[in-house]
Amino acid sequence: MDVREQLESWLARGRPILADGAMGTMLHMRGVGFDTCFDELNSTQPALVEGIHRAYLAAGAQIIETNTFGANHFKLGAHGLEARAGEINAAACEVARRAIRSTGSEALVAGSIGPLGVRLAPYGRVKPAQAYTAFREQITALVDAGADLLVIETHSDLAEVGEAVRAARAVTAIPIIASLTFTRDDRTLLGELPARAAAALAKMEIDFVGANCSGGPAQLLRVLQQMRRAAPELRFSVMPNAGWPERVHGRIMYPATPGYFADYARAFCQAGASIVGGCCGTTPEHIAAMRLALSDEEGPCLESEPLDSAQTVLPVVSSIPAPTQFASRLAERRFLISVEMDPPRGLAVQKILAGAHLLAEAGADVINVADSPMARMRMSPWAICQLIQRELGVESVLHFPTRGRNMLRVQGDLLAAHALGVRNVFIVMGDPTAIGDYPEALDNFDIVPSGLIRLIKHGFNAGVDQAGADIGEATSFFVGCALNLGAADADQEMSVLQRKIHAGADFALTQPVFDAELAAEFISRFQSRYGPLTLPILAGILPLYNDRHVAFLHNEVPGIQIPDAIRRTITSAGENAPEAGVKLAVELLQALSGVVQGAYIMPALGRYDLAAEVIEHARSVTLRR
Repeated sequence: MDVREQLESWLARGRPILADGAMGTMLHMRGVGFDTCFDELNSTQPALVEGIHRAYLAAGAQIIETNTFGANHFKLGAHGLEARAGEINAAACEVARRAIRSTGSEALVAGSIGPLGVRLAPYGRVKPAQAYTAFREQITALVDAGADLLVIETHSDLAEVGEAVRAARAVTAIPIIASLTFTRDDRTLLGELPARAAAALAKMEIDFVGANCSGGPAQLLRVLQQMRRAAPELRFSVMPNAGWPERVHGRIMYPATPGYFADYARAFCQAGASIVGGCCGTTPEHIAAMRLALSDEEGPCLESEPLDSAQTVLPVVSSIPAPTQFASRLAERRFLISVEMDPPRGLAVQKILAGAHLLAEAGADVINVADSPMARMRMSPWAICQLIQRELGVESVLHFPTRGRNMLRVQGDLLAAHALGVRNVFIVMGDPTAIGDYPEALDNFDIVPSGLIRLIKHGFNAGVDQAGADIGEATSFFVGCALNLGAADADQEMSVLQRKIHAGADFALTQPVFDAELAAEFISRFQSRYGPLTLPILAGILPLYNDRHVAFLHNEVPGIQIPDAIRRTITSAGENAPEAGVKLAVELLQALSGVVQGAYIMPALGRYDLAAEVIEHARSVTLRR
């Protein structure tokens, strides 16, 4: 019986073929250091490698992979072993064959072919012809030594996979598994989504399309379903890691248990996998658990799940990006607190990160980052947004003015922000350059805020740009708009707000509010004119600092009018004006708690400590709508 007949015979039983688990994990568990060339062990410590193969065969593996994941010219070259590539690959096949003979198993030997460890042009310096030569050298040695099939695994570059398949088919006709690895966002490192990757692999001369390594079983079940829907005519291989690795007391640990893998073996079967196994972190115990699960006559994997079925063995996370935490909390009708921060004027980001840390500890739900406030030159805000999210784990809202951007830059900047993981955006016109550091700077714009909101919600979030061209996939922006609850022309402000709501705005941030009754009256009048206002509103709260601060805001900042009573309070407080400003802000928050759904705090003069006091006082009382 040749190899393809053997594979068909196993698949005819109605269950996936069971492959082995991790080799590197097992070698490390047996004392081999990470700086060792694992592939050379086929020659220097063959008994060690054979023992691992025997353990997987005893666990029930029907396919065992050679210890040759890095046995190519480039990776071996890092250890000065490139001249021994043929010898090392041949030795690996012989070790695997010896393990099968000694156990009397009917298992097949799969030659493992990992990435070259270098980038191919145009993303690296290695030319396709060089990659082809390296793959052909390794594959020739594996096939000549008796490999039954080839596993081109853990790749992230479809072009590199293509060169490996091309090299393989120049050497042999034996079955090929081509398997990709995916990052946490279900993409390859070069950005390919599972469906597009499967469609590309379907055009290659391979027998099984695979996903391996990546995260744990839950992620690869999701990936498998997407790949199978894109290329239902293919057969699929799934070999996940035992979860995402963690460092515990200096050791790399994987959390997924054998029992967890047993549950997912059934799920992979029902989802249509033809080959299942394990990758990093898996052991013979994981494979044995999968074998028992797949041999259960009453198990749910005798028939593959229909492609249009909504039923799965285990809950599967949707491929649609989850809402931001900010969006989820607003949907829960929780009273949220956001704080505005200004990017630095220079390169140093330590102070703003320290301030953001203080605000998060005080209870801020989200940090807003302004874009060139008062038209003064500062660092671009999406850099700070990304740093806050990465360093502190706190979500940010990117202020995105339309002023000073043409349509090309508007769209390019939005894509950049989304690529950095910044999905909450606040669309605003922006301050005129005439009032700032560079009054002669161009002040043109191609789109008004309501138009940009519509472009994002109905264009980008639908996967197309302003011209209707495909951008590859849909973005998932959560979009805010500006609102002035104390506008001098309230009717005009209401009309503009309604236009922004129709465009798709998800929330509103307001200009500073100093009169809760006036804010409530605006909302009441809006609702009497346009119907219920369901748009979540975060009211601007600006803690006043001293009488000069009050005078500046009242006289020089458009859209801000501070009541006489508040001005007198701050002036009479003298040196205690900052404390008085905090007290007034807290009182205003309490008055607004039944009117709006959150607070948008704007610290004066970078006094984040005062904003933290406002947050702590506000959190000490119940603020719910």
